[in-house]
Amino acid sequence: QVQLVESGGGLVQAGGSLRLSCAAAGDIVNYKNIGWFRQVPGTEPEGVSCIGSSDSNTYYIDSVKGRFTISRDNAKNTVYLQMNNLKPEDTGVYHCVALMAPTTPSQLCSAMFSSHWGPGTQVIVSS
Repeated sequence: QVQLVESGGGLVQAGGSLRLSCAAAGDIVNYKNIGWFRQVPGTEPEGVSCIGSSDSNTYYIDSVKGRFTISRDNAKNTVYLQMNNLKPEDTGVYHCVALMAPTTPSQLCSAMFSSHWGPGTQVIVSS
């Protein structure tokens, strides 16, 4: 079993910042890849950012490149998503997701490899 608990969401004005945290517990050692997926009502969740076993192995969706930074603290079993210069289109529920090893490196942040999902934390960016 794997437990994932997100925190750090909230309401922020455009241009502001938030830092999301994902605390992992249980058999998380079996999942080297962790990601943040955003869900907006009426749409499928999309991978916003994912990280592999090393900080050099990361993925960002084009719309957040240069604004978001994913990192992990293995000693604390915690993954972070620093979100700067937030835009209204960043609004959504952000889920922390444990991912199985992908078939190819380019699939690091593909939902087809998702295994465990946290309940999510709401991010609302007002214009």
